Amino acid sequence: MKVALLQLNTTVGDLDGNARLIREGVKNAGPSDLVVTSEMSLLGYPPRDLLMDSELVRRSWEVLGQLAQELKGHPPVLVGIPEQNPRDVGRPLFNSAALLQNGSAVTTFHKTLLPTYDVFDEDRYFEPAVGAQILELGGLTLGISICEDIWNDRDFWMRRRYHTDPVEELVRAGARCILNLSASPFTVGKQLHRQAMLGNMARKYAVPFLYVNQVGGNDDLVFDGRSCAFGPDGRLAARARGFQEDLVVVDLGEMRGRVAEDDFAPESEIWRALVLGTRDYVLKCGFKSVLLGLSGGIDSALTAAVAAEALGPDNVLGVMMPSPYSSRGSIEDSELLVRNLGIRTMTIPIQRIMHSFQEELHPAFQGFGPDVTEENIQARIRGNLLMALSNKYGSMLLTTGNKSELAVGYCTIYGDMSGGLAVISDVPKTMVYRVARWLNARRPVIPESVLTKPPSAELRPGQADQDSLPPYEVLDEILRHHIEEHQSSEEIIARGFDPETVGRILRLVKVAEFKRKQAAPGIKVTDRAFGSGWRMPIASRAAWNGSV
Repeated sequence: MKVALLQLNTTVGDLDGNARLIREGVKNAGPSDLVVTSEMSLLGYPPRDLLMDSELVRRSWEVLGQLAQELKGHPPVLVGIPEQNPRDVGRPLFNSAALLQNGSAVTTFHKTLLPTYDVFDEDRYFEPAVGAQILELGGLTLGISICEDIWNDRDFWMRRRYHTDPVEELVRAGARCILNLSASPFTVGKQLHRQAMLGNMARKYAVPFLYVNQVGGNDDLVFDGRSCAFGPDGRLAARARGFQEDLVVVDLGEMRGRVAEDDFAPESEIWRALVLGTRDYVLKCGFKSVLLGLSGGIDSALTAAVAAEALGPDNVLGVMMPSPYSSRGSIEDSELLVRNLGIRTMTIPIQRIMHSFQEELHPAFQGFGPDVTEENIQARIRGNLLMALSNKYGSMLLTTGNKSELAVGYCTIYGDMSGGLAVISDVPKTMVYRVARWLNARRPVIPESVLTKPPSAELRPGQADQDSLPPYEVLDEILRHHIEEHQSSEEIIARGFDPETVGRILRLVKVAEFKRKQAAPGIKVTDRAFGSGWRMPIASRAAWNGSV
């Protein structure tokens, strides 16, 4: 039997567009006995509360029926789709895979394990399957699983989330091959973990494992594709390309297919995820171009490089807004970056605007000395100008803050936080430098002085980030232990960090929550981002030194 793994970039809610992708993919699959798409491939993943729209669910089945007719005469196809639960008890839908064969949807298979952690909330919508989901096709017994169903092997995980193991049940029911329709979001390093898990299960049960993953960006999530197949000996037999659409045909008899080359270096993975996530977010939201403020610093430089790669230099506008505190070096660095990237540019000095603010606010500010208020006004002037350009040109404004700054509130709400997409908001500052250096080693675009000068917002004379924060190497390690590893202040201090520094940083994380709630969506690349998987209260009296 030959199985085609169809790795598509679907758009949430675009039933006709997604059906077209599936139809064209099936017709391009060549000689095969079965074509498998990803989880929720017809509706797009994650549909979130669109699943509460009963008319959209009904319409998805209408489009599925049309697709089945159009694919009559082609190999059977497994298509991911939400399915109404006909019973009067339980959640209203099933997360299903429909088998299209001979012009109709002949049967469906349901997802068993419904994740409710991090970015997932599937128990909100779906009823779990009961029993093994088995497909008899071409004399072979196939076990059908959907995404989370394969992530609960007792011999791979030290602690399992669920009491049942669908794969174990499938093998017990006679499955001689496991198929998995997935929409598994990218995080750095995850693919090697996936491959280890799938290879272990294939070897353990002595059956082939075929995994089909969605590719593309949908809101804050990026899906890296990398659909793959493993033989009963646990050997990697096929793998689709990462971060782009692909089609791989796997011969189950010889357990042979194409293994695409890949680069699992964190810098490479993060760069490709940012480019794909930015491109899809901008285009799927209906925009064609973007703009951003250029400060001469590393964050705006990397964001500009990502945007130019994602959308083409002609579709990126870099805006320089020098103030009296902007150094000549920063202006020159921005000008060199613009030339290296080939993006469009504009300069709007803000000195006169700052002076007018000072004059109008002078009576109200009498008796108060200069402080962060004036710095914030400067950032908000820039934010207003950028939003005005965004409105006038119909371009999406990209914000340029990194994860380290967003974590501790080292950013100005309604200022540098203004925009439609926070491209690097899940990239810690130290990783920003690593990705920039990785990029420069391949194509020098970011001026060397940007990589070597002390980071500064240049909101006052001689300002440096380290005036307010510990060195980023220290800050990022504290944040990683706290945010991604859920460690308390006591656990972090036990690792050798200064107690006063740890206490101050964890307090800043807590009090900046109101800012993050109003931040633009960002692209998730780490295990825990400040996005749909971060659900912290704002008004809380929980001890700020506790774990999160």
